[in-house]
Order: sequence, then C-alpha cells, then structure tokens
Amino acid sequence: MTNRSRAVRADFATFEPIETRWADNDAYGHVNNVVYYGFFDTAVNRRLARAGLLDIEQGETIGLVVETGCRYHAPAAFPDALEAGVKVARLGTSSVRYELAIFKAGEDQAVAEGFFVHVYVDRESRRPKPLGARWRETLESWG
Repeated sequence: MTNRSRAVRADFATFEPIETRWADNDAYGHVNNVVYYGFFDTAVNRRLARAGLLDIEQGETIGLVVETGCRYHAPAAFPDALEAGVKVARLGTSSVRYELAIFKAGEDQAVAEGFFVHVYVDRESRRPKPLGARWRETLESWG
C-alpha cells in the first residue's frame, strides 16, 4: 500500500469493475468489511483467468492466500458501481503480493485499499511451485 493516507487512481494502471449486490450491505447500510476481501480476490483472479494463467478447475498451479490486509477510508453501498485497481507490488519465486484499491466509479480516492499474498503451489502436493516465464512476464507488467 502507498505511504500516503489514501490510494488514488494514478497509483494503478488497470482496473476491474466490481458490482455491488444487495446482500453486500450490512445492518449499518454499507458494504460489510469482509466483502472487500471478496472484491480483492475476484479482481485478481479475473485478471489471471483472462490472461490465461489461471485454470480454476484443472490447472497444475493454484494460488493459496497466506496474508491479507485492508484499510477502509469511506463507505460504499449497494447499488454503487465500484472499480478495483490492481497491481503487483512484489514478485517472488513462488509468491506474489498484490495491492488493490476499491474506488467508486468516477472518484479519484479509494474507499478502501488492501493487499493479499498468493503463494503458488502444485495442485496435488500443495508445495510451492516456482512461477514460470509466462506468469512472470504477465505479472511484471502489472507492476
């Protein structure tokens, strides 16, 4: 995450649309905190699938989330149209730290920002598996 108090759109080169659902709101009338983690996961995995890297059902390599975090700056609520900024902050041998921010459509400052770390493992053994050249090339372009 950035050192300033709040991420802005210029911190991200790519965005994924996120549609809120009625069920995302909690009793306080805004998107519940836990839902943001689902937004993060959806944005990253959608990008991975679209890039042809993630085969959810049969791929030999899968990503396991080993660390997450989120800071909340302002509320969002159904029916807000949201966008998730996505970037790769660190690319290791078998791990990736993704940084994300959630923006209301048309707004420059994030309503929430966070990160999660995937460790990529062999589907069967669940042991870390080094990222191949195609993965590395694609993820480096997300920096």
